[in-house]
Amino acid sequence: MSKSKKIFLGFAVVFFVLLFYASYDISTRTTFPGSKPQLKERIQDQFLKKDSVEKDTIKAIQR
Repeated sequence: MSKSKKIFLGFAVVFFVLLFYASYDISTRTTFPGSKPQLKERIQDQFLKKDSVEKDTIKAIQR
């Protein structure tokens, strides 16, 4: 094998190792879209909660 082919193979191996590492890193940091609840359920869980105060103590109406 000539010297240029060895250099090319070396760079190819390094490239594929870095590509494998990057894809593994990305896959561990993300979740499958189907495993998340849908948007409506997420909005309801976050913003449409029952008030913690049962009775309003302010009698005045704000305008």
